[in-house]
Amino acid sequence: MKKGIHPNYEKVSVACSCGNVIETRSTKSNLAAQICSQCHPFYTGKQRNMDKEGRIEKFNERYKNINTKSEK
Repeated sequence: MKKGIHPNYEKVSVACSCGNVIETRSTKSNLAAQICSQCHPFYTGKQRNMDKEGRIEKFNERYKNINTKSEK
């Protein structure tokens, strides 16, 4: 490798807006993140389905009597 052309690869801290700090390595200096695995709804189990205007209920009501096997 040529000397003097590669960036320094060093330890940095990634700070999330929730207060979580993650230690990693990067060529950048200290980083900031808006969301991490500690506060993201998918990883915390707080994710919810957004049902607008009862669409899920309408779908389930419309197709509740359909059999998966076709009758001959």
